[in-house]
Amino acid sequence: QVQLVESGGGSVQTGESLRLSCQASGSIFSISVMGWYRQSPGSERELVAATSRRGSGFTKYADSVKGRFTSSRDYDNNAVYLQMNSLKSQDTAVYYCNAVRVATEEGGSDYWGPGTQVTVSS
Repeated sequence: QVQLVESGGGSVQTGESLRLSCQASGSIFSISVMGWYRQSPGSERELVAATSRRGSGFTKYADSVKGRFTSSRDYDNNAVYLQMNSLKSQDTAVYYCNAVRVATEEGGSDYWGPGTQVTVSS
């Protein structure tokens, strides 16, 4: 059974920073893409950042977070992190960890974490 667990959310002021962490657990052989999505009330879930497999390491960022957020993967430990700097009120949302094509003995599937709330107030 694969599980994703996020941590690091909270409430901060505009301009401050937060670091989110996501740990995947289970009998995992490999993970193709790990990253972050977010969803605010009344809006669709949107991509924040996603990093591809080891060897490529390409990260795609949403235009709205480029230059402020940095995603990094720990390939050996099936973890992904999101460093969020210069936070804005528009960044307020529930942030979800996502793992794509997680390979286990049972095959390959995609997984989501339960989400962690980030609130930015002015």
